[in-house]
Amino acid sequence: MNAIAPGWIETDMTSDMTAKEKKEALQLIPLGRMGHPEDIAYAAVFLASDKASYVTGQTFHVNGGEAML
Repeated sequence: MNAIAPGWIETDMTSDMTAKEKKEALQLIPLGRMGHPEDIAYAAVFLASDKASYVTGQTFHVNGGEAML
């Protein structure tokens, strides 16, 4: 079994963040932006494809490089 662990993704949940909260979050992301729902979808499509047939027991961190503590 594999899993996807998303970081900060632009969704309804993050749209309620204040400008200060967004700025603080972005400082933790090496790529300098929040992810898009498509970023998670691309990981899911890969894991569901034959190209991932030999991938097992992995957690895909889709977070722009942020080290989640």
